[in-house]
Formats: sequence, C-alpha cells, structure tokens
Amino acid sequence: MKKKTGALSTIEEMDILHQSEALFLFATEGILIADTQGKIIRVNPSGAAMFGYEPEELEDLMIEDLVPARFRKVHVEHRKGFNEHPHARSMGGGMDLYAKRKDGSEFPVEISLSPYRNSKGAYVIAFVIDITVRKKSEDRLVSYKNELEIEVEERTLVLKEAIQKLEKTKDELDRALKREQEVNLMKSRFISIASHEFRTPLATVLSSLSLVEKYGDLAENEKRDKHINRIKSSVRNLTEILNDFLSLNKLEEGKVVVTPETFVVNDLLDEISQQMQGIAKKGQKIEYICETTQDSHAVRLDSKLVKNIVINLISNAIKFSPENSSIVIKSQLSDKLLIIKIKDEGIGIPEAEKRHVFERFYRMSNAGEIQGTGLGLSIVNQYVLLLKGKIEFTSEEKQGTEFIITLPRYL
Repeated sequence: MKKKTGALSTIEEMDILHQSEALFLFATEGILIADTQGKIIRVNPSGAAMFGYEPEELEDLMIEDLVPARFRKVHVEHRKGFNEHPHARSMGGGMDLYAKRKDGSEFPVEISLSPYRNSKGAYVIAFVIDITVRKKSEDRLVSYKNELEIEVEERTLVLKEAIQKLEKTKDELDRALKREQEVNLMKSRFISIASHEFRTPLATVLSSLSLVEKYGDLAENEKRDKHINRIKSSVRNLTEILNDFLSLNKLEEGKVVVTPETFVVNDLLDEISQQMQGIAKKGQKIEYICETTQDSHAVRLDSKLVKNIVINLISNAIKFSPENSSIVIKSQLSDKLLIIKIKDEGIGIPEAEKRHVFERFYRMSNAGEIQGTGLGLSIVNQYVLLLKGKIEFTSEEKQGTEFIITLPRYL
C-alpha cells in the first residue's frame, strides 16, 4: 500500500477544523482568545459560564474587565511585557491569581497563555481553570496544619511544663535525700561525739566524787577543793556540749527568731569579758578594748545572739589557748557597722583546713584531746547570717587566731 503524499484533502481539513471546534466548545477549561490590545475575541461556553456571562456578552470586553480592580494596572503591564516576548507559559508563578465574575465576586484561578498568529494578526489563547475547590482544600490543609502546629506547641508546652515539674520534683527529692543523708551523718557524728565527749567528763565526775568523799573524811581540804573544781569543770563541759546541740536543733527547726533591741554594745562586751574571765585557764587574761570614739555606743541588734556569738568565740579562744596567754576583744563602731574582733594566742588553724572552719562537726587535726563538738563555729556562723552580717578570720598555726565579725549597726 502506497503512502499518500502532498497537501491534506479538503475533507481532512474539515475534519481537523471540526475537531478543533469540538475541543473549543466542549472543553471543561475556560478558553479565551484575545488580541494584543487585550480585547476578547472569543470565549468558549465553559469560560463564559465560569465568569457568569453569556458567550456573546464577553466578546468586545477587555481582558482587564475580568481582573479584580486592584490588579488591573499591574495586569496591563504584564500583558504588554508578554506581547513583547510572546511564548507559551503559565501566569503568576508562585503567586495567587484571582479573576472577577460578572456579579463582582472573585475566585482563584490558574491561567496558561499560548500565543499564535494568523492572517488577521497576533492573538493569545488563555486557558483558565477555576481552582476554588482546590484552594479551599489547600486552605483547609493549611488551617489544619496551623491548628496541628498550635496543638503540637501546646502539647509541647504542657510536656515541657511536666518535665520542669518532674525536674523540680527530682531536685526536691535530691535535696531531701541529701538532707536525709546529712541528718543521718549528723546522727552518726552526734552518737560518736556524744559517746566520747560525755564519757570523759562523767568519768571525771564519778572518780572525783569518790575522792571528795575520801578526802572529806580525812579533812584534806586542798585535795577536796581540787576535785570539786574538776567536777565543776566537767559539768561545765557537759553544759557546753548540750548547749551546742540545743542551739543546732533550734537553728535547724527555724526556731531562732531575731528580736532587735537597742543596747549599748561596749557595756555588753565588757560584761561578757568579765564573765568569761571567771572560767579562763590559769594565767589567761581576757581584755576588752573599745576603739570607738563616738559619743554614742548604742546599736539596734539582737543582744542575745550577739552575746552568744561573742561567748562562743571567747570559749574557743580559752579552750585552744595555753595558760598565761592573752585574749583580746575589740569593738569598732561606724555610722552603719559594728565590728567585733576576738584575738587569741592559741594553736591556730592549719592552712589546709581553713576552708572547713565553719562546717558542722569538723574538728581541726591539731585539736588533740581538747574537748569539743565541732559545732560551735558552725552555730556562730549561722547566728551572724541571721543578723545579716559576715564572719572572717585570720590564723597562723601555733601563733593564734583572730575572728572578725561585721554586723549592721541597726537592724
């Protein structure tokens, strides 16, 4: 069979025209044909229905009549640019395009352009698709996505808050556990210290009582007085130990309440120094020096706490200093501060152990057989903090120690 060559027959040309016309008339897309001036030449039925017109109503209208007013000026510029370099393409890449119906309502569209020429001139075919349904679906998808993101954020926030609460609870449990461990350690130390510190003075009391009875029968007054003094000293040691534990217990339970009152500080310190002289070791001299030149020595503090601080530090100075040594208390007053210094000539604090000075139950390695609970300085430190002050010290082993307490003059 021979292949046909040459021009199409008239029948074939008519068939092609009929097919093209069918495509134009029955396409579900809107098809508009316009000239280079933007005048609409022809519209298919789908396009006319899409814009709410009868087909003949659209002919002789301008393309810009189908564009929302806010976009018309820009559209004219785009149309001119397209005519300068005509080529098949989609409109509005990355943009949302909108068309306007006869009743003025707007709807989203997709548009593709194809230029062509014939004997009458240059034209543009615009293929228009109404994407209202798709746009609604996309909007619903975006809305759902936003709602989902908000829900995720809210749940993330809830989860974050839950995690923070869990972390807070964990921290509280850790602190409680640490506190319990500290309490257990304190109990162990208390039992160890109490068993040692109580045993020695009690044994001394018992043995001395036996000897007092013996010497009482023999009328040896000097020996009897010696053992009576030993009993007094032992009882005093027991009292100091009990006072330390009672003070610690009150501090732990928050039962120590600061009660400010106005008093003359140099009178208080002078009274304390005289009182402590009565329990000093043989030859120890306790001296108080007031270095304030102001007329008034009045302060507003808790006198009981100040007294406890000073007595505790002087007791330590007596305990850790040798016989025939000096203990000096000095006070200085300014408009806002009270400074109390207590200096001894005792055993001093080893350099490596200075950081432990205010720890509970800590006793210096050079304390030897000197009695004590290791609580005194810890209690003093807490009293100073309650008075909104600070405590510092300087010390050299075998040369002595000086504690410096700085307190606000008025609370």
